[in-house]
Amino acid sequence: MLDFTSALYLGMRHPADRLAPWDSLSLGKPAALREPPGAQALAADLAALQGCEAACLLPSTLHLFWDLFGMLAGERLVILADGASYAIARWGAERAQALGLPLQVFPSGEVALLRRLAAGWRHRTGRRPLILADGYVPGSDRAPPLAAYAAIAQQGGGHVLLDDTQVLGVSGAQGGGSARLHGLQGEALIIGASLAKGFGVPLAVLAGSHGLLRRFMAHSQTRVHASPPSAAVLAAAQRALVLNARQGDALRARLAARVAQWRAGMEAAGIASRGGSFPVQRLPGCGHLQDALRQAGVLALAQADGQAGTLTFLLRADQTPGELEQAMGLLEHHIRRRYERHI
Repeated sequence: MLDFTSALYLGMRHPADRLAPWDSLSLGKPAALREPPGAQALAADLAALQGCEAACLLPSTLHLFWDLFGMLAGERLVILADGASYAIARWGAERAQALGLPLQVFPSGEVALLRRLAAGWRHRTGRRPLILADGYVPGSDRAPPLAAYAAIAQQGGGHVLLDDTQVLGVSGAQGGGSARLHGLQGEALIIGASLAKGFGVPLAVLAGSHGLLRRFMAHSQTRVHASPPSAAVLAAAQRALVLNARQGDALRARLAARVAQWRAGMEAAGIASRGGSFPVQRLPGCGHLQDALRQAGVLALAQADGQAGTLTFLLRADQTPGELEQAMGLLEHHIRRRYERHI
């Protein structure tokens, strides 16, 4: 079975026998009392990778955004959320809204409107913008205009908060994600991301300025009331960074080649594929083909998108050119057969 439903974009997997040993999965203590062994050094390495001053590790992005927005709810801010931002970050924003922070959603990529909204809130209420966006929206042909978002946030004395889960490990210098890719830096920048995609590790990292991270660690509730990441997860993340330093650029080049192969094949077959140069490739109107492809040995994701649905293929560095050719051939066959039945 050819599997195009896994988001392990670089093909990183971490078998137990490849990980450094640990004495105990957990210390039985919250991170606020004592960090797990190796956590601080790993956080520093992840901060440096993303071009940020400091970072903090959390079990998931749900913990991260719930906690972060809870802290930011006490500031004179207004949340301006890109309409394509991911659900988990939006849940955090809704928590802040419930705590009294205004929340307004704007259409994705509409820079001029965002600028007017930020200026209007600042003029009427004195609130600074907290601009929420994803580093990349799966299926989009290009990233959101993050540099423009960051400039608006900085001009308004606020923040741009990126959910960089899709991008970390996959793009940017050394796989450092959106900040490295778009040249973002400074006090206004906050990044929340999971390592589960590019690096294959279910671990979240919050990165930003020294001041922001000091405040977060002083006010964090999940670091008091929830268990920290386990020793096994930390060992997997440490291995992922070692692999990234040794072969990450080669893996990213291989992934880029797979994406280029896919897009060239789709173009040659006359099949529309959305996703640009990113490994998430969506075929509008093809969701009905999921069952036929599964029966032929190809797994893809069918997602609701209007009446016809979209078929999504997740490409990975560990897939071979032959596997992509096989999947594309089957896809073209079934699309042509359905077309011929209707003429």
